[in-house]
Amino acid sequence: MKNVLKPSIAFAGLLLAASPVYAADYVIDTKGAHASVEFRINHLGVSWLKGRFNTFNGEFSYDESNPNASKVNVEIDTTSIDSNHAERDKHLRSADFLDVKSFPKAKFVSTQYTDKGDGTATLEGELTLHGVTKPVTLAVSKVGEGKDPWGGYRAGFEGTTEFKLKDFGIDYNLGPAAETIYMNLYVEGIRK
Repeated sequence: MKNVLKPSIAFAGLLLAASPVYAADYVIDTKGAHASVEFRINHLGVSWLKGRFNTFNGEFSYDESNPNASKVNVEIDTTSIDSNHAERDKHLRSADFLDVKSFPKAKFVSTQYTDKGDGTATLEGELTLHGVTKPVTLAVSKVGEGKDPWGGYRAGFEGTTEFKLKDFGIDYNLGPAAETIYMNLYVEGIRK
């Protein structure tokens, strides 16, 4: 009996050691307003117009021991654009820009996360905006992770990217200084 038991225990140990470690899944904390999707675009070459999308949701998977397996999925309600100016926001929602009647949602789905080993990473993915899907790359920094005061666990990241509006079929002429939009994403996730 002892001879049979030892190999069984050894085999079980090998199975446990070979079992993959799974990433933790997080939901982006939009209910607590601990996340934001912001943008800026140059105005006439003399200043910056800033804004945000007030309504979005998403989730991500992250495992500190295997960060390259991370995945992100975010959906943005384009009707929620807010540049702190009602008339401008009405124009941004129109067919000249976001055409929210035809395209009420924008979406980002990651395809690859490359950890640089210093708290930063490159996140590649597909952005769907204005009915057009194109690859975009975000520079990502990990802000931190840990237990929260309510018994949960959180992880936070920030990311930046830029792209040309015309690449997504938005060709309203704002002048050469306003061809590129710069996005900043601040994400705090609550582990499921």
